[in-house]
Amino acid sequence: MVNPDDILSKVSANVIAFLRRELSDELHFHNIHHTLEVVRAVTEIGINENLSAAELEPVKIAAWFHDTGYFNKYIGHEDESIKLAEEFLRDHSYPADKMSIVISCIEATKYPQAPLNLLEEVLCDADLYHFSRTDYVEHEQNLRREWGVYFNKLYSDEEWARDNCQLLVSHRYFTSYGKKVLQRRKEQNIAMMQCRF
Repeated sequence: MVNPDDILSKVSANVIAFLRRELSDELHFHNIHHTLEVVRAVTEIGINENLSAAELEPVKIAAWFHDTGYFNKYIGHEDESIKLAEEFLRDHSYPADKMSIVISCIEATKYPQAPLNLLEEVLCDADLYHFSRTDYVEHEQNLRREWGVYFNKLYSDEEWARDNCQLLVSHRYFTSYGKKVLQRRKEQNIAMMQCRF
């Protein structure tokens, strides 16, 4: 059996080194900062959902790996992320039942998100935690720059504001904590952006 603290420290060290080495500087949003934020959000949401450290372990591992696939592919990066997670976890004799949780959590983050259980819901809410942050505008501007590079699309301010408003208004958090706490914070961002439909 792998010690939980040991596997998490090995995963975090491996992923941080990998992201620093492999990710393009043009990933202005999907970068190491986003990954660190998602890992922190998994902990915050998981604790508020009364999950134990053992239950949260595979979700944290999924959070570390969920965007590693961007090194190779933008659209469909989740499949690449799963391959990287599987290879690392197999090499470290991680239990197969827990590995399947890691994989299903990463799968659930594909857009549109479709979590099937609480653990997947935790990662999905953590992945879009930035919708609820007071610095949301900074995050979405980083995504705008990134999409300009990867999709060769330059949005007018009006187009970008409209698309962001549509996304924020249509999005729903899945966990109880997301619905009670993150949704309320996200609604403050909707009001700040003066979204009207």
